[in-house]
Amino acid sequence: MKILAYTSPARGHLTPMMGPLLELRRRGAEVHVRTLAAGVENVRAAGIAAEPIAAAIEEVAHDDHEARVQLTSGARSFRTLRRRAKHEVPDFEAALAAVGPDLVLVDSTTFGAKAVAEREGLRWAVSQPSFIEGPAADGTPFGLGLQAMGGAIGSLRNRALGVLADHFDQHHRLPAVNAGRRAAGLPELARAAEFHHRAPLTLYFTATPLDYPRRLPPSVVPIGPSLWDPTAAEAVEVPAGDKPLVLVGCSSEFQDDGAIAAAALAGLRDRYRLVVTTAGVDPASLGDPGDALVARYLPHVPILREASVAICHGGMGITQKALAFGVPVCVVPWGRDQLDVAAHVVACGAGTRVGRRRLSPERLAGAVDQALNCRPGAARVKAGFESTGGVATAADRLEALL
Repeated sequence: MKILAYTSPARGHLTPMMGPLLELRRRGAEVHVRTLAAGVENVRAAGIAAEPIAAAIEEVAHDDHEARVQLTSGARSFRTLRRRAKHEVPDFEAALAAVGPDLVLVDSTTFGAKAVAEREGLRWAVSQPSFIEGPAADGTPFGLGLQAMGGAIGSLRNRALGVLADHFDQHHRLPAVNAGRRAAGLPELARAAEFHHRAPLTLYFTATPLDYPRRLPPSVVPIGPSLWDPTAAEAVEVPAGDKPLVLVGCSSEFQDDGAIAAAALAGLRDRYRLVVTTAGVDPASLGDPGDALVARYLPHVPILREASVAICHGGMGITQKALAFGVPVCVVPWGRDQLDVAAHVVACGAGTRVGRRRLSPERLAGAVDQALNCRPGAARVKAGFESTGGVATAADRLEALL
């Protein structure tokens, strides 16, 4: 079996794919990956063939972090995806010609590649590393950072804000989908609801109780998060001592969220040991780290095995990786889907939330103190993830497509 996996230029979309891909390679499949240039060597180091996606795709960079309003940020994000879609079509076609795969696994945000897979009638699956965009079973709409609200008031809220969410889908998500379809020579879709679940299989990298209860079609398979870490050049030596260990993580795709790391360093060093991964943020901009370990990238798994709490921006990758180890999370949502991630974390009792505009060293320290009491909720999420069967279930379902 020969498999081609195709991602957007985002580490947070490559990482989830790697768990199922490594499991398939272990079972004897020949696996090829097309991903961001900065991720190619990490994939190759894991033993999988990899090449970069077209430079023209990576040149269309996200600028959503510059927006101050959530809906404006979302609109900018889908504008970026729309502009990338036309470049993805020839790039994915070239990858298909070079690899000749029996099966393809395509990132949910690569609308050009998904359109080609549909057009060609391939055996294909979608990698869904974020929450499903549709409303939860109780009608709670996606994208607005809402928790469930029962009763008549909750129903009224869901109907009113559901109209807003539908408007966003129609005017921002749908144009990105149709940009890929036009470039691939497919007819455009008329309604946002038509673009959901078009693939024969969607690997859904989460599970309840972190996700809200929702009605999923049989083609959507929850598998929990993938725990793959890029190979580290050296073993991670966490700061020594008896104080609780806290992992602080900024976004792997730049969104100018270094204030989270700065607040942690200013507010927590007296009572916690800190390991800070800054990713797109220059560590030098944070000043003297004292006895904290600060680096752009470190493998998170060995740190989480010892951590008491994780602080992050609410990216699905780091949030779910922490919860997969039963580590509660303090989320400072910065944009994109992170308001929803924070709402889900709080709703299931697995952590705390600090608003971006209210972030301060003192508030962050108080929220971390509260998060220490959320270990039972984090343990429930961990059990929910494990109940899916994880990467073995993903590999089984991908093999079943053949």
